Amino acid sequence: MSDPRSEYKTTIGLEVHAELATQTKMFCDSPNDSEETRPNQNVCPVCLAHPGTIPVPNREAIHHVLRVGSALGSKLADYSEFDRKSYFYPDIPKGYQISQFEYPFVSGGSLGGVDITRVHLEEDTARSSHANGASLVDFNRAGVPLMELVTEPVIHDAETAGKFARELQLLLRTLGASHANLEKGEMRIEANISVSKTDTFGTKVEVKNINSFRSVERAIAYEVDRQIKLIEEGGAVVQETRGWDEGKQETFHQRLKEGSADYRYFPEPDIPKIYRSRIAEWSDEALKASLPELPWEKRARYTTFGMKEEDAVYVANDVERAVFFDAVINAIGDDTNMRMLAVNYFVSDLAGIYANATSEIKITPETFTKLIQMIGANKLSSRGAKDTLALMATEGGDPEALATAHGLVQVSDTGALLKAVQEVIAANDAVVAEYRAGKEASLQFLLGQAMKATRGAGNPGVLKELLIAELKK
Repeated sequence: MSDPRSEYKTTIGLEVHAELATQTKMFCDSPNDSEETRPNQNVCPVCLAHPGTIPVPNREAIHHVLRVGSALGSKLADYSEFDRKSYFYPDIPKGYQISQFEYPFVSGGSLGGVDITRVHLEEDTARSSHANGASLVDFNRAGVPLMELVTEPVIHDAETAGKFARELQLLLRTLGASHANLEKGEMRIEANISVSKTDTFGTKVEVKNINSFRSVERAIAYEVDRQIKLIEEGGAVVQETRGWDEGKQETFHQRLKEGSADYRYFPEPDIPKIYRSRIAEWSDEALKASLPELPWEKRARYTTFGMKEEDAVYVANDVERAVFFDAVINAIGDDTNMRMLAVNYFVSDLAGIYANATSEIKITPETFTKLIQMIGANKLSSRGAKDTLALMATEGGDPEALATAHGLVQVSDTGALLKAVQEVIAANDAVVAEYRAGKEASLQFLLGQAMKATRGAGNPGVLKELLIAELKK
């Protein structure tokens, strides 16, 4: 029996809101501080919608959105305006939200193969909480600059949606436009999902309250299955807004979905029209010049010096990790062997330390670079390097001093190693006899014993040469 899901085409469009990293709010000079825990501290008459107040657009927020558009390869509007979007909730003090409708700052573009419809600016709402039969509103977040990015309905599976959202977060962090922490609500993802057996779109359902990338994928997968099951059982999908219940791992009805006409958009009369050409730093040339190396450019650069694609993705897909790594590579220079040595220890040993860390890691780019240089100069064996790195993580400080203090510096002096080699040969008569009888594998056992005798500090190359010379006697 065939799976009915294979007969349906899934269509997904994403709407992503990201709070912008500005000093002040979108239309007033109240602080934009997501770390403020006291309710209703970062407020003023403007963001509380007192009568007679006039909003003034935040130039820094507009610049952030234009740089995002430039990075996406989008069309940047010369003319733009703000609009009033009317709806009545306790978290909207004015009874309307200042947003953008017909004339967004950014149109088109793409990210990771997903086409973008638009990117526009608006103000965030206040934060509501409900407990013990009471509802409370904290206006600290009201008026915070909010970028909204809308994709075209060109995503067809949950995995692609999750990948896009992760790439967007990385781009926003790379540009310094947003901290984009989902757990803090600084980045919020909504998915518009429909299923159909034909090329005509099915009825769209919007899913909100998604607070992690994994939940984006799970919510989409659940909703696709729910819609298909509903249709297969003879029902009909209703256009609605649903929430995602993380505990139950399922979507739930919130309200019927509004259309644009329900919001009664009209141009905001208190804010002048905006012409990008009048601001020098908003020109196409200035915006492009302001962009740092973008994530996909960074990944491509890493692969040019022999880095495996998966390693390039691992390093480049975290802003702090990439900054650390680039500092190491810049300090090492153009030596290909040293670069690859740094890559190998970075993506394996150092990555493992970070993955298992329960406290602060005290390794810096400078100390990690020195460790790589010590390995390259044969001052540390592989075992000694791993042990020194572990000490650097917990104790911090200079790797050479740590290695010396803990007897980890590799010994290459033949005089110092010869005694250990002779003791190993004397203690393993049977293995020595096997080697002299032609069993080459016995040499590896003896080498291992010699490394053990030197507590991992002996240079394995020198030890092997000494063993062979002694065994020929």
